[in-house]
Amino acid sequence: LRLKLRCTPGDGARRYGPPREVESSGPVEAGPGACTFDSRHLYTGKVCGQGSLRAVSYNILADTYAQTEFSRTVLYPYCAPYALELDYRQNLLKKELAGYSADLICLQEVDKSVFADSLAPALDAFGLEGLFKIKEKQHEGLATFYRRDKFSLLSQHDIAFSEALLSDPLHKELCDKLAKYPLVQEKVLQRSSVLQVSVLQSTTDPSRKICVANTHLYWHPKGGNIRLIQIAVALSHIKHVACDLYPSIPIIFCGDFNSTPSSGTYSFINSGGIAEDHDDWVSNGEEERCNMSLSHPFKLLSACGEPAYTNYVGGFHGCLDYIFIDKNALEVEQVIPLPSHEEVTTHQALPSVSHPSDHIALICDLKWK
Repeated sequence: LRLKLRCTPGDGARRYGPPREVESSGPVEAGPGACTFDSRHLYTGKVCGQGSLRAVSYNILADTYAQTEFSRTVLYPYCAPYALELDYRQNLLKKELAGYSADLICLQEVDKSVFADSLAPALDAFGLEGLFKIKEKQHEGLATFYRRDKFSLLSQHDIAFSEALLSDPLHKELCDKLAKYPLVQEKVLQRSSVLQVSVLQSTTDPSRKICVANTHLYWHPKGGNIRLIQIAVALSHIKHVACDLYPSIPIIFCGDFNSTPSSGTYSFINSGGIAEDHDDWVSNGEEERCNMSLSHPFKLLSACGEPAYTNYVGGFHGCLDYIFIDKNALEVEQVIPLPSHEEVTTHQALPSVSHPSDHIALICDLKWK
């Protein structure tokens, strides 16, 4: 379709002369129309006050996965091909994230180039500083952004799970337990999953520090046992930062945990322990059974509860993403409502022309107790 457009510059007419006709050089595509995040922006027009912070966790769908033939034909056949293209999705993403006026944004599946060339400069203009941790052997990773006038960065403690498990004495006990299950051990060590941990300090009250963790766990539906090991490593590492290095600072733990509320991983994070006879230890069959009991010292709460779904694709929908908060130190002021089911399914599923990812951003306002 080639269109002749009549451009009317309006107030600029005096400078630019009379309206003129221009011919588009390529196919004209539909714009997004109403976006799934438009109604959410009504709640997030302003930055929170000083005693509060707005946190966002969002798997933004890496270009490296969106642009494959498999994605176009099998995963997202319902999505218009132009809406899977990087430039199109990036523009929507920048618009979406800017409108949340967040103090803290934890992103997963961030392409290295998208972080450097697009998101970091765009969010910088809105007062946010970005940190990036790439996955080993891959082009995508994690990004954490924090509001500069509210926080300063004290330190970073990022790890790759496999490397930390092998080399950090912190995980020796878990590593020894895992060695009894060579098949599982090998799978855990093959994964390139990482954990991003940043310690931030309030610019107005230096006594107020916070440990912000961000991760993306192994994705496979039968990988519950692998995710349990990964989350055990994550929580031990966070404990080292938030209990040993900075005694008793509150934690916020965001991410795509690839775990529904009925999973062992969710139960472990929520309750502080997992029994050695939990079903998830045999999530991939008897030959990969690896019974262990694990525990962690935190009192964590899913700030946005357990939504019906945070991931909505053709063949699956479920709640996989969470913002866990330290309930001794933080409380939830408000949770920004997720898009309605009608909005999510307007174009069948996600991503779509009006939504740039197959996940939905979680957003909540928190305050110190």
